[in-house]
Amino acid sequence: MVRLGDICKKGSSSVAQKDLESCDGTYPIYGASGIIRNVNFYHQENPYVAVVKDGAGVGRVMKLPAKSSVIGTMQYIIPNDGINVSYLAYALEHMGLSKYYTGATIPHIYFKDYCNEILPEHTKEEQCHIADLLDKVSDLIFLRKQQLAKLDELVKSRFVELFGDVIRNSKVWQMRVFADIASSRLGKMLDAKQNTGRCSYPYLANFNVQWFRFNIENLNQMDFDEDDRAEFELKDGDLLVCEGGEIGRCAVWHNEIQPCFFQKALHRVRCNRQIIHPDYLAWWFKYNCDHDGFAAIAGAKATIAHLPGVKLKQLQVAVPPLELQEQFASFVEQTDKSKLAVQQSLDKLELVKKSLMQKYFG
Repeated sequence: MVRLGDICKKGSSSVAQKDLESCDGTYPIYGASGIIRNVNFYHQENPYVAVVKDGAGVGRVMKLPAKSSVIGTMQYIIPNDGINVSYLAYALEHMGLSKYYTGATIPHIYFKDYCNEILPEHTKEEQCHIADLLDKVSDLIFLRKQQLAKLDELVKSRFVELFGDVIRNSKVWQMRVFADIASSRLGKMLDAKQNTGRCSYPYLANFNVQWFRFNIENLNQMDFDEDDRAEFELKDGDLLVCEGGEIGRCAVWHNEIQPCFFQKALHRVRCNRQIIHPDYLAWWFKYNCDHDGFAAIAGAKATIAHLPGVKLKQLQVAVPPLELQEQFASFVEQTDKSKLAVQQSLDKLELVKKSLMQKYFG
């Protein structure tokens, strides 16, 4: 066994975002979300690993190329001689650095806290074999994610082809007030003091709702009495819309599990199916989110965006003919079948990667 701090060393960057304003060069500089721009300097001659040490994306591990740099919110983790850089990146990824986060408002991590992590000792040849194997699986995972993104782009293109710019209503569809085409309500307030466990059921929270899909692994539970169950139980075709954070992020519920309920951070929207189709409305939200359609609601960047129930009900929605909406919904359904096959392949690959990392890093 070997201590992490014995196979690598840390380095810190003092480069701030403002320092890059006038830079334009050959060498890439990276932030938490990837490459920021090319600059006329670099700090690392050889490939290395970087860890986001604070702010958005804290704990993210990135393997970065030679002759590049990172900004100050990231930390260089430089492999010692004889240590494969890809192997080191996978070792750090497997460690799960989130357990070392500190800070109540802006989380951050320090190398001194996780440098004592222990991992199995491997020869350089073994490291190269492990890294090569995990690189192959990671490449396949990346390709599957690309496929999913391209399928979403296909639906986006079809949406615009059929409906045009629904913010400016370029095809001059009928405009309707949201409250006239769908009913909506926020979920149950989470109250730990009143949670007895006697009538406990799974519920969706904000983070469980992603674009056009649900993360339903290990759902939290809380009490829903008989009246609550009548009020907050989800039904097939319900649209769940995020009230805070990335406002408008949504997905259509298709009884992924039963029964299931929803928490206050979500709007449950039930469409009047004689007027509006939930798949059209979901992509209407997506179009607005992608094109700043909710900018006035989101408010200043310094504040946390919210979509209160009152404002949701007052939204103006472009409503094309139902027949056209249903044509789009059929296209979404067919595309979703392709996405399901790709997602299942992705899930298997991620499981394979997780198993391999457990095998090699303990």
